[in-house]
Amino acid sequence: MKQYISPDKSKTFKQKTKQVQELINTTLHILDSFGIPMDSTPRRLERMAISFLACGDVKTLSDFKNIKDLNDDYSLKTRDVINYVNQNFNENISSGSYDDIRRKDLKLFTVAEIVLHSSPNSATNDSTRGYSINPFYANLVKEFGTKNWNKKVKDKLKDIEPLNQKLKRERELKKVKVTLPSGGKIQFSAGEHNDLQKAIIEGFLPRYGFGAQVLYVGDTSDKYLHLEEKKLEELNFFQISHEELPDVVAYSKEKNWLYLIEAVHSSGPISEIRLLQLQKLTEKCTADIVYVTAFLNRPKFRQFMADIAWETEVWIADNPDHMVHFNGDKFLGPYKE
Repeated sequence: MKQYISPDKSKTFKQKTKQVQELINTTLHILDSFGIPMDSTPRRLERMAISFLACGDVKTLSDFKNIKDLNDDYSLKTRDVINYVNQNFNENISSGSYDDIRRKDLKLFTVAEIVLHSSPNSATNDSTRGYSINPFYANLVKEFGTKNWNKKVKDKLKDIEPLNQKLKRERELKKVKVTLPSGGKIQFSAGEHNDLQKAIIEGFLPRYGFGAQVLYVGDTSDKYLHLEEKKLEELNFFQISHEELPDVVAYSKEKNWLYLIEAVHSSGPISEIRLLQLQKLTEKCTADIVYVTAFLNRPKFRQFMADIAWETEVWIADNPDHMVHFNGDKFLGPYKE
């Protein structure tokens, strides 16, 4: 059986007896089979397991066959859960942490309806609300250890979409899909900063990139979401692992221009200091550098306008067909259609 928590991963887990450690890992195996996500920290998994055990009055492996549920008129309030785990699982959880039981330790179980509210019409933060194991899942727990148990669970739950799949689908829906100028595709995690990077790739570069290819783009959850390291090396670009990377790097072979683009949501425009940093880092680059600061809208641009460095460009996503040039006299002169 998979070891979901090892003693070297959790100090509190290490202090528990071997029997309790085995009980917790077995409980996590059962919950995993029920579709509960197992991507939490070891300590959170530990607390989830013992809170579930408390709701079913399970202290040892042999108690699984007699797990209590809502039909047994057995339920524990959040403070009761704390008392139970402190007494039976060598815990020292503060009685003032009762809200964590509801919002963290039992949250996934109640969403998946593996644990039910004994008084479903009570207020969410009602301290008298009790928690009980759903009899449907309790019956499956009682059969744990019997022949072909995993298959039995799979058959019983075939018409119930597991919570880990629901959450995975939700995370996928929140991804921001981006089509690169070269035709490739990437997916950003959700967020305004990444929305702006999407706009840069799909709005700015097709207008002003002269066929530019995206060589690097980071994500708030993945610093190297897209990286063409070999092509950057060919341009003598600075070490890609450097912490001073801009948000988007793109190269136009037609112009031999390398675009260094900062996507500004809450901080980070190309200021005079930032410009000096980038110039120093790219001093050996064989392409000509174009420095661009991008904003989602004009109010955000006004917020940072005083910080923009001379000899750089500004692009605003909600006015995509126009640019602001902080370039001295380079563009001085009458405009002609």
